[in-house]
Amino acid sequence: MSALTNRTYGRLFIAQVVSLVGTGLATVALGLLAYDLAGAGSALVLGTVFAIKMAAYVAVAPVAAAVTHAAPPRVVMVAADLVRVVVVLGLPLVSAVWQVYVLVLAMQAASAVHTPTYQAVLPRVLRDPRRYTQALSLSRLAEDLEMVLSPLLAAALLLLVPSSDLFVGTAICFAVSAALVSRVTLGRAPVEDEPQPFGVRVRRGVELIVRSPALRAVLALNLAVAAGGAYVLVQYVLIAREAYGRGDGTAALLMAALGAGSITVATLLPRALDALPERAVMLGGAGLLTVATAGVATALTVPGTGGLVLVGAMFALVGAGWAAAETPVGRIIARTTPERDQPAVFAAQFSLSHACWLVTYPLAGWLGERGLGSAALVLAAVSAAAVAATAALWPRRAPRRPLVADVAG
Repeated sequence: MSALTNRTYGRLFIAQVVSLVGTGLATVALGLLAYDLAGAGSALVLGTVFAIKMAAYVAVAPVAAAVTHAAPPRVVMVAADLVRVVVVLGLPLVSAVWQVYVLVLAMQAASAVHTPTYQAVLPRVLRDPRRYTQALSLSRLAEDLEMVLSPLLAAALLLLVPSSDLFVGTAICFAVSAALVSRVTLGRAPVEDEPQPFGVRVRRGVELIVRSPALRAVLALNLAVAAGGAYVLVQYVLIAREAYGRGDGTAALLMAALGAGSITVATLLPRALDALPERAVMLGGAGLLTVATAGVATALTVPGTGGLVLVGAMFALVGAGWAAAETPVGRIIARTTPERDQPAVFAAQFSLSHACWLVTYPLAGWLGERGLGSAALVLAAVSAAAVAATAALWPRRAPRRPLVADVAG
């Protein structure tokens, strides 16, 4: 992809990949640490950790964007990485569960600063629309590969080192990310025409989203993605073990199918978005995700290997729809938002999208206890309602603006 020929973006992308590897190692290490501290209660500890993660994303991102609005993006990202280094190195030293919660909150708060800042600088680094779209697809590919490969890397490392050393590996990854980002030139953040009070800056991103028809539609689309995504991420182990009596290998294959669908679509998106408007691609992806989530309920009624293959196919379609619906969101923000406001809008989108996951994760778990098939149907219904709202909120003939301000060429 030609986006990688841009030296600044190339370094930022490598930093993102290394950071994602660190995040994946930390996820595995936290699971092992939770078991060491809580034993049979480790599932409750991990559930609380994930809830803290989502709560930090929802609460911190808009406030952090308001606090750091005038700071150079490079400084913000490097500082966030260094905070994560310090926090991760403290995790092997904890002796109580509450200490894990405090450190995880600090680490995820730093991530809630780092990720929206990274997302907001990409349109300024890659002003050519096609290269920017490639960058969005590459980010999606990196996230999917991290989900699939990081557990394998962690398993390989555990053959050589104790589990606590996974946190050291995580710290090294975040330190490398900081070093790479420190070597790029990103300039200063866009300057406001008039200084705004802090409270106004906190609300600014949400207000801009609400004012834009396309971004209002993206709010509903976030719920559609979160409903289908939460079902597969929460229930894949139970489907493998309880519905089909298989082991962890089968569960891993279901996740691989999810990732394969997402990776395939992410690879094809730059060309698809050259030919089709974002509205068609994103609504089509959300519709596919909805139908595939409902399809899992039907596939679960088929016994044996045949049923398992059908479930895997539905997981692949969920991944494909997920990527098509979510990946182009950055294009919508870049198209509808002035450059000076983009950091606030990216932070607000980050926060609001994770608020949807904060609702759908526990809902998927609660519904799953009452039946895997019925849970799929209920969450598919939630997704379908959100898709309908997206279509109603998003004008079919919305005005077309340049994808990125001052597009080169």
